[in-house]
Amino acid sequence: MLKIGDYALHQKTGQIGQVFGYGHQVMDGIYLTTLKVKVSKKKGTRRYKGFMEDVYTTWMPTQTV
Repeated sequence: MLKIGDYALHQKTGQIGQVFGYGHQVMDGIYLTTLKVKVSKKKGTRRYKGFMEDVYTTWMPTQTV
């Protein structure tokens, strides 16, 4: 499980960022955990362009920003 401070890659968009929180979403009556991520401006930099929240299963751990 990704923790706050870990770096994550969004599998659908390819965006990378740092996890800063958790949330939840209900879809079709099912409670799903979401991750809130500060998305990097571009790969290799720590400058952020915004925030993104999506279902936990769309994110995977990554080592670099």
